[in-house]
Amino acid sequence: MLLYTLGTTVTKDKTPHAEYIAQAIASGRIASTEQLTAATKFCIKNDPPANEQAFDEACGVGVVVSDDEISASVKDVIDSVKASLVKERYRGQGKVLGLIKKAPALRWADSGKVKNEFDAQVLALLGPKDERDDPAAAKKAAAATNKPAAAAKSNAGAAAKAPEAKKWEPASLEAMFADGEISRLHKAGENPQIKPEIMEEHLRATRGMVITRFPPEPNGYLHIGHAKAINVNFGYAKTHGGVCNLRYDDTNPEAEEQKYVDSILDTVRWLGFEPHKILYSSDYFQELFDLAVELTSRGLAYVCHCTGEQIREQRGGEDKGPRFSCEHRDRPIAESLAEFQKMKEGRYAANEATLRMKMDMEDGNPQMWDLIAYRILYSSHHRTGTEWCIYPTYDYTHCLCDSFENITHSLCTREFTLSRQSYYWLCDAVEVYKPVQWEYGRLNVTNTLLSKRKLLKLRDEGLISDLDDPRVYTIPALRRRGVPPQAINAFVRELGVTTTSATIDVGRLENHIRSCLDEIAPRIMAAISPVRVVLSNLPESHLEMIELPYKPRDESFGSHTVPFTRVLYIDASDFRDVDSADYYRLAPNKSVGLQGLSHPITCTEVRKNADGSIAELVCRYENEGKQPKPKTFIQWVADCPQLGSPVRLDEVRIYNPLFNHSNPEDKSTVPEGFLSDVDRNSLQVYKGAVAEKDLAENHVENIRFQFMRIGYFTLDKDSVLTAESIANDNASEAKIIMNRIVTLKEDSKKQSA
Repeated sequence: MLLYTLGTTVTKDKTPHAEYIAQAIASGRIASTEQLTAATKFCIKNDPPANEQAFDEACGVGVVVSDDEISASVKDVIDSVKASLVKERYRGQGKVLGLIKKAPALRWADSGKVKNEFDAQVLALLGPKDERDDPAAAKKAAAATNKPAAAAKSNAGAAAKAPEAKKWEPASLEAMFADGEISRLHKAGENPQIKPEIMEEHLRATRGMVITRFPPEPNGYLHIGHAKAINVNFGYAKTHGGVCNLRYDDTNPEAEEQKYVDSILDTVRWLGFEPHKILYSSDYFQELFDLAVELTSRGLAYVCHCTGEQIREQRGGEDKGPRFSCEHRDRPIAESLAEFQKMKEGRYAANEATLRMKMDMEDGNPQMWDLIAYRILYSSHHRTGTEWCIYPTYDYTHCLCDSFENITHSLCTREFTLSRQSYYWLCDAVEVYKPVQWEYGRLNVTNTLLSKRKLLKLRDEGLISDLDDPRVYTIPALRRRGVPPQAINAFVRELGVTTTSATIDVGRLENHIRSCLDEIAPRIMAAISPVRVVLSNLPESHLEMIELPYKPRDESFGSHTVPFTRVLYIDASDFRDVDSADYYRLAPNKSVGLQGLSHPITCTEVRKNADGSIAELVCRYENEGKQPKPKTFIQWVADCPQLGSPVRLDEVRIYNPLFNHSNPEDKSTVPEGFLSDVDRNSLQVYKGAVAEKDLAENHVENIRFQFMRIGYFTLDKDSVLTAESIANDNASEAKIIMNRIVTLKEDSKKQSA
């Protein structure tokens, strides 16, 4: 692994020392990632590493840190922050672990042993985790000590406590960066430059502050993988007292739109981050052009008139044959400068000429095969209009914009590992400040696709409504579905930051969504497929107001009142025409409890329509005499138009997985391609559902409810968003569409019960 790390991170300034370091690894002198990092830094500063003793001292060669020394050093650090650790308990362990990793005595210690010793000492100090380390458990424990209030009955119009806005916090950002390679990245000012004065100027401008950037291209909506990138870039800067810029990589006017620019900023803020600056690659178009002229003047770029196919052949073609240089590569510098000016002036057609960087066609890295720096595009740019007809490529733009902004840590995903060499090459070629690029594993989840091209294919084929269809995993789609931003942050932070790309089961994300919604979503009653129930032994004028908690055993949520009348609705799933021993809900001649009521109901008659469907159930309200406690309770909604009950829902949309397989791109299981794997019944739409009046009375944008025993729901963006139109059942403009966010934990068991 050390040899692999060395091989994949070798750059121009490290190449002369790679063999020496590799031999040190092979001989066992360099035996850890920490030692490898130190060896690289030492070799860069000492050319060549002739002083072997100094090398060994700088890299900790032969240093053995005993178990007793590890234990003593860990204890010293914990003792120094004991008061704050005892106060914060396990929530503060990430910060303490970070201090331990920086302890000089532990620099060359086995990191696994250090972590084990740290865990043991923290456990000895704090004891096992309990409700103090879990806010949800704390609330449940507090509620358990209080006797639940009985459902109060009062006259119509009785006051009830409104639900309070609830918060749920994901894991801290500090814990995300407390372990692994990302916890050992260089400090600002430690990245070597081609000239020392470049670093001096950088430090004068930044004063040693950590500066990162999140650089999306505004050609589509961000997706769940970008949520990790946002947490990594903004989180790393925040954890180290620095700042993070949002910089749009807007160098391809043919694909970029203002709506995506707006959506990206909205997404970043929705996830809880605020950019230090909002920038665009197009801010630097003139500076980038000037540096391209400088690069050409130095003989390190040339204008090429080859076609795309010819360039592919020069790079070995499909058969990976021998590589060879373009016939224009050695044209005179003055000629390339003149040709580049013609490109800028629009004297060539699109794709008729490009500016290519003169790199190294013999290098084993494809990112060094004379990459294109500028191409001709006759498209209007969303910011600069038609001012430019030549546009810089990502390979040319990205590193230079990082340089202009004094980025200290250019954090990106692993597919850019090979780009690190060209990134450094270009910065050195024009002698500008050179940031450090570091790659981490990208995030993928099962049962979805993240490729914009494939998502557009799904849309164009009519398999999804748009790129914010709640069955896909773009951030706007997740947001529309009702997923809280805290749950997304918790999911990506739990995964940490490693150099390994991973495909995570979508169930882990759903568990975070449930955990969050369990803490913030009030419970109300609803019936997706309502069945009318008439309580025959109650008078037609019967009306009681029942006070129900928004969350049982948690008084902090408040309460609400609902009417109880002679006619009500239950969900069709709570009635079975043919009873069985393992079924505990309503059936002919069988009783069941109603949520919040003291007495059960018993079904005495089933009235059916001509087609055999149920017209209504006639039941008896068992309010006389002592009745056995029901084995289960079901939700219900009263028919009380004068009090706005029920709220009638135009649609309830149940979103199930879009694909039948966890990996719809796996040819072994989906040989006919991802389009063939789409479950065309993944969206189920229910019309005529009803909910209690609280849905209207407490309706605000983005509110989320738990429909008791059914799932978590939110209003779709197509709904009418005024409480007046929702409450007025006869209002023609009223339109209520509810999306299911996620099922309850035991939903499948309940459906089969």
